[in-house]
Amino acid sequence: MRVQRLFSTFPDGWPGFGLLLLRLSVGVALISLGISSLLAALGGPIAVARDLVGAAGGILLLAGLWTPMAAAAIAIDALWIAFSRHFSEQGDQWIYVLMAVLSAGVAMLGPGAWSIDARLFGRKRFDIGAQARSRNPFH
Repeated sequence: MRVQRLFSTFPDGWPGFGLLLLRLSVGVALISLGISSLLAALGGPIAVARDLVGAAGGILLLAGLWTPMAAAAIAIDALWIAFSRHFSEQGDQWIYVLMAVLSAGVAMLGPGAWSIDARLFGRKRFDIGAQARSRNPFH
């Protein structure tokens, strides 16, 4: 699956900078939440897996790598954490609901021009005339 098929453009300028800020803020928050949850208490393997998904997804968002798939996985993971029984009494679920909404927004908007996805899957510009002239021995 190619990221270019998901997005027709990788915006730069102010819209691209806005997407970069969104990706960075969500990524840093997810890494922080994931690491603090892992260090707070040793849970079962399911709790460790969901915290690792959040932290790894945050790293992918920081880099802008596989952004739509990572953000969608993060949104599902954050909603799962928010609505699990563990957080029902504490009131911490709203942080994870916010992370899910922001991650879904990143998944829908795309990575922007300042991302690894844009470098790997963005549109390329080819100057066919220069290539043809360099191959022509009579020119």
